[in-house]
Amino acid sequence: MYRRYGKRLLDLIIVIPALIVLAPVMAVIALLVRIKLGPGVFFRQRRPGLHGRPFTMLKFRTMTDARDAQGRLLPDEQRLTPFGRFLRSTSLDELPELFCVLRGEMSLVGPRPLLMQYLDRYTPEQRRRHEVLPGITGLAQINGRNAISWEEKFAYDVQYVDRLSLWLDLNILALTLWKVIKREGISQPGHATAEEFRGSPPPMPPRPQPRITGSD
Repeated sequence: MYRRYGKRLLDLIIVIPALIVLAPVMAVIALLVRIKLGPGVFFRQRRPGLHGRPFTMLKFRTMTDARDAQGRLLPDEQRLTPFGRFLRSTSLDELPELFCVLRGEMSLVGPRPLLMQYLDRYTPEQRRRHEVLPGITGLAQINGRNAISWEEKFAYDVQYVDRLSLWLDLNILALTLWKVIKREGISQPGHATAEEFRGSPPPMPPRPQPRITGSD
C-alpha cells in the first residue's frame, strides 16, 4: 500500500510546502548563479527514471562553460568554482529537483538518478535499482554518498528497493539532514563528485582445489 500510494502522498505532503517556503531562497540562488556563472541558471540532463525511462533532471549550475583552445570543455574539476563547491557542499544545488518530485519523475527518497550511458553497464542485480523512482536522497547517500565505491552504492540501492517502507523513508530523510549539516561524502578525492562508473569487475572464478595424490 505504501509503495503504490503512500510514498507519492508523502512526497507531495513535504514537497508542496517546501517549494513555497524555499521559493525566496531558490530565487536568490538563481540570481547568484546568473551573476557568478553567466547565462543558464539550471543544469539540465537526461537521466534514467523508473524502469530506466529517461526524464530531464534539474539542478542549479555549479560549473562554468570554460573551454580549451580546441573548444572542448575543461575537466569538471577546473570548471567547478568556489561558489559551485559551496552549493554542492550544502546540497543547495539539488533544490530544483523538488520540481522533478512534484512532476512525479522523482521521489524524495530512492536511488540517485545516474547517467544514461550507465544503463548498459549494470549487472542484472544492479539494474534492480530502477524498480522504484529515483530519489533526491537514498540509502547510499546516508551511508557514505560519493566516498564509497560504486558496488557499495548499488548494493545499498537494491537493499532500499527490497526494504522500502514509510519508516525507512522517514529515517533516511532525517539522517540526510544530519549529513547535509556535516557535509560528509561530497566527493571522491581528485573528482568533482565521483569517478565514472565503467562497470563492475567480473566475479573471480573459484580457486581450484588442490588434488591430493598418494596413499597412507
